[in-house]
Amino acid sequence: MTTHRFAIVGFDLDGTLLDTSGDLGAAVNHALALVDRPEVPQDSISGLIGGGARLMLSRALALTGGAAGIDQDRLFAELLAFYEANIAVHTALYPGGEAMLDALAAQGTRLAVVTNKREALTLKLFDALGLTSRFDCIIGAGTYPLKPAPDALHAMVERLGGGAAAFVGDTTFDTGAARAAGLPCVAVSFGFNDAPPHQLGAAAVIDHFDQLVPVLARL
Repeated sequence: MTTHRFAIVGFDLDGTLLDTSGDLGAAVNHALALVDRPEVPQDSISGLIGGGARLMLSRALALTGGAAGIDQDRLFAELLAFYEANIAVHTALYPGGEAMLDALAAQGTRLAVVTNKREALTLKLFDALGLTSRFDCIIGAGTYPLKPAPDALHAMVERLGGGAAAFVGDTTFDTGAARAAGLPCVAVSFGFNDAPPHQLGAAAVIDHFDQLVPVLARL
């Protein structure tokens, strides 16, 4: 078994651990329909994700005609309500995710999630997918500044008792937060990348989760 030096490995959620594009896309298009905007094609949804759901909605409005005259607070509330009611229809772990989590846990690695998704929604989603018990720490939006601020990553390490830690993400929000927190970051090329994967500023890039443990062993 390949071993690594990290006591803690943290993960972003959307576009890193889980492909949430189907359910987020449905919520975005529900909100757009309420203000008579055209749907965003599903193959374009991933480009809207990153930085939190409010920013996702702002990008969708900009893409479909702008935000002038739109009550964004009300529309955001409608989006969240729809998403919460349909949170795990299409969402699933990326390929190899379950085996990867098993491999890390078998080495005694403490596992965490740090996401810009609201914490209550994160917990509901993980409960629906049977993932909650796999993680020693789950931090969502609502307590700390959103990534790329490092606060939530510092809290992750503190809550899990300290030690060497690494973070896994898919966007500049993740690599920026890890850099600011002084943690090495592994980027996934299969997520909602907001720049070419090798330009995200990560210490390494993986194309499948079966590469993660060997890559961590080299960092």
